[in-house]
Amino acid sequence: MGYFASQFFDGYRLLNNVVFTVQNGRIASVTPDAEPGQHDVLDGLIMPAMVDVQVNGGGGVQFNEAPVAESLLQMSRAYLTTGTGSIMPTLITDDIAVMSAGADAIAEAHRADPAAIPGVHFEGPHLSAAKKGMHSAAHIRPLSDDEFALFTRKDLGRVLLTVAPETVSPEDITRLVEAGVIVSAGHTNADADTCFKAFDAGATGATHLYNAMSALTSREPGVVGSALYRDDVYCGLIVDHQHVHPVSATLAIRLKGDDKLMLVTDAMAPAASDADHFMYQGIKVLRQGPTLKLADGTLAGSVLTMEEAIQHTRFDLDIALESTLKMATSTPANFLGLSSSIGTLQTGSQANWIAVNDALQVQRVWRNGVCMS
Repeated sequence: MGYFASQFFDGYRLLNNVVFTVQNGRIASVTPDAEPGQHDVLDGLIMPAMVDVQVNGGGGVQFNEAPVAESLLQMSRAYLTTGTGSIMPTLITDDIAVMSAGADAIAEAHRADPAAIPGVHFEGPHLSAAKKGMHSAAHIRPLSDDEFALFTRKDLGRVLLTVAPETVSPEDITRLVEAGVIVSAGHTNADADTCFKAFDAGATGATHLYNAMSALTSREPGVVGSALYRDDVYCGLIVDHQHVHPVSATLAIRLKGDDKLMLVTDAMAPAASDADHFMYQGIKVLRQGPTLKLADGTLAGSVLTMEEAIQHTRFDLDIALESTLKMATSTPANFLGLSSSIGTLQTGSQANWIAVNDALQVQRVWRNGVCMS
């Protein structure tokens, strides 16, 4: 099957007048500067379906509260309508039984569609109590053999683990990385020296930069300064104008560049839905306009979608279109080591793409080369 797009983003570059073909659910060829010929002409800007590495819930369901495969299907369907084709469902700090049940659900969903559910993000439970945010203090704990065995299961796809470097030793970080786990620093009060030791041990990410981490100051770089300083570290950024000031977000993008800065949502159940609240371990979290908050005012994730994230980044932060789209597609895919399959539209990539208009609003979506809307 062949298509023609006058505007085409392959995950890295904006191209003009592209003919691309699809075979067996994958991109078979991409030819720029071509004529439409007899191919189907697609309207709008064609780009890869977006990749979100931090998704706690959505479509009205919270993964921790319903750790079953049906929840993942509901989340995946909801986010596909907003242009996200690959999500890393995120299990936040909880007991081992909930985490194990969630892992079983991930394994089932990943087996059914590894592009839609490329893996799992365990955000905790090895975090700093001082920077726990909405995470349950009762379940924050040191790394044990039970968690290590869970994180290193071979049926989960990519495993991303957020830890506080002051609670997990460099030796354990190296052991996790050598077992295939992607380690990211987050919910941490660590100083720069501790962060650098974690990065030297193999940690390659910083989870939702600026939020729930030690700040950059004149005499102590903290996690923020350490992550911005290291060229080998990817940073996730929530551009909803609630978690991070636009100036701070813009500075991070300028410093990290579009190949190490990832747009993420940290979205909860009400995102991509009409729900006005969700439950987390018996606590009611309320939607208040564009935010989610606990009763004490603590931010509790977001209701952001990746569609809104690219709109905010492009039009409010005035980041170049190519860079904006890259931070939502190939950069998170590269962080996961999956850019040959997701987050790109190149020969061999999964044929998951979307069409957006000039306002970066999603108009149509395709999964495995089949139009879904």
